[in-house]
Order: sequence, then structure tokens, then C-alpha cells
Amino acid sequence: MTDIHKETIKVLNDLIETSKDGEAGFKDLAEHSKNPELRSVFSSRAADTAGAAAELQGLVRRLGGDPETTTSVSADLHRRWVDLKSAITGKDDAALLNEAERGEDVAKKSYTKALENQDLTPDIRAVIQKQYDGVIRNHDQIKALRDQARAQK
Repeated sequence: MTDIHKETIKVLNDLIETSKDGEAGFKDLAEHSKNPELRSVFSSRAADTAGAAAELQGLVRRLGGDPETTTSVSADLHRRWVDLKSAITGKDDAALLNEAERGEDVAKKSYTKALENQDLTPDIRAVIQKQYDGVIRNHDQIKALRDQARAQK
């Protein structure tokens, strides 16, 4: 395996971990939401990020690598902290949406970093760009919903 393939696999595995973090985070948010519309949005985002991870895992396999299959330790710890905090203070829509936006900010940063890699082949860059565009759309939707929830307080 070439060094470029190894680097590309590392970039893809980092994005897979980010996607797995997003999937787990959105599932957690859907579980905690009392609002049926938000539960639907969060569940849909969880499915979208699961699909993104699966697409990236396919690319890693195609390159001869072993795809990441787990979430990051830091994301797991953050979710547990959010669970503890919510047990004490409760979770309203705005708080859930703040968490969702924070997660999407992390995803934006991860995808931006990946796209800065000059060694990506055009086909892999195109997949990452397409997924990044989806992250931006998700972020903007979550932010708009959060702003709407804040205005209703």
C-alpha cells in the first residue's frame, strides 16, 4: 500500500469516526426530545450520518484498508456529560438544538480539514465535498431551528 493510500485511509477513517459520533449524537438527541418534529429531524440526521459513514467505509475497503467502526472517546464522554447535565436541569428544545449545532460545528471542522489534504484523488475528494455540503445544510437547518426555539422562549 502506498503512503498516499495510507494517508487517504487515515483521512477517511477520521471522517468515519466523525460521522459515527454524529450518528450517536443525533440518536441520543432524538431519544431526549419531547418534540415529535425534532425527534424526526434528529432521527433523519442520524440516518444521514450513518449513510455517510457507510459510504466512507466502502472507500476505505476499496483502498485496501480497515474502516473505522466506532465513535471517538471524546464524543462518548461528551454525550455522558450531556446526559448527566440533562438529568439535573432537563432538556428543552433550544438546549437539544445547541448540542446538535455544536456537533455539526465539529463535523464542519473535520470535513474542512479533510478537504485541505492535497493528496486526495478527485473521486475521493468529490465524495468528501458532497458530504461536506450535506454537513453545511444540516448545520444551517439545525441553527435555524435553534434560533426559532430560542425566539419561542
